[in-house]
Amino acid sequence: MSKYRTDLPQLNRLFLTDGGMETDLIFNQGIDLPCFSAIDLMKRPGGSAAIKRYFEPYIQIAQSAQTGLILETPTWRASPDWFEGIGFQDLNALRDANLLGLELMSEIRANSETPQTPMVISGCVGPRGDGYAPDATMTIAEAEDYHTWQVAIMAGSAVDIVTAMTMNTTNEAVGIARAAKAQGVPAAISFTVETDGRLPTGQSLGDAIEEADAETGNYPAYYMINCAHPTHFAPTLDDAGEWIGRVRGVRANASKLSHAELDCACELDDGNPVEFGEEMTDLLGRFPHMTVLGGCCGTDHRHIAAIANSLKWGLKAA
Repeated sequence: MSKYRTDLPQLNRLFLTDGGMETDLIFNQGIDLPCFSAIDLMKRPGGSAAIKRYFEPYIQIAQSAQTGLILETPTWRASPDWFEGIGFQDLNALRDANLLGLELMSEIRANSETPQTPMVISGCVGPRGDGYAPDATMTIAEAEDYHTWQVAIMAGSAVDIVTAMTMNTTNEAVGIARAAKAQGVPAAISFTVETDGRLPTGQSLGDAIEEADAETGNYPAYYMINCAHPTHFAPTLDDAGEWIGRVRGVRANASKLSHAELDCACELDDGNPVEFGEEMTDLLGRFPHMTVLGGCCGTDHRHIAAIANSLKWGLKAA
């Protein structure tokens, strides 16, 4: 059963996350993932072991830094429209894979959590369509109906919070938040932005957050930004209004390339891990209410270690 659903510790202390799970597994570890989906590992021999190995360095980093750690489930692309392309026989098989991924995070937490390093299980829900393009336009009601299938599975597990990752339309984000509310599980909404700091639809980040709050009665526990480099959205945050207080986390890309450029890239752009760590801790210095820091596409344990190291030196200098 869930441990922190009624009292999310990441609201009160610093938590690190992992990096870009799919890009790390594909480019650094040579594991083929159809449809860019880590859930495929849940139907392969040795798949669970691969996910455990993936999380090991992040656990060590968080324990050494004495921060919390978000355990993001490998379920970003594990919703109904994707089962056939990933190679699942039917939705029952996809449901079983979701459950295995959720149970795996519970096992990792049971074996690794310490009082100094609490571990929150986040049920990762991805967009119905392309994470970089708003190609699956839905009404709020349609989005809620579609995502309820996966959110309900998570609500019946040890998941502490459902996190909608790489959201590129407000309607879909609102639909997921409403599905989470109906299932009685907390929700976090993480938007992706382009190099101009706006959602792929052209909507500003602030307007998206304010609209989502208005449509859900402020239900999300907090908002995040993911799948963009800090330089893409930092200027937007500089001029932010009151909505900035709702942004509690950032999972940034390693690369400064645009989404269109990344889509065409044949090699992984892992950027500069040390610089990445400094940019992320600079965000924390400017916005100390942000409590969830981590990586997305192109990042791995080096980038998260760089955040921890930058935090350490920053605290010493303070």
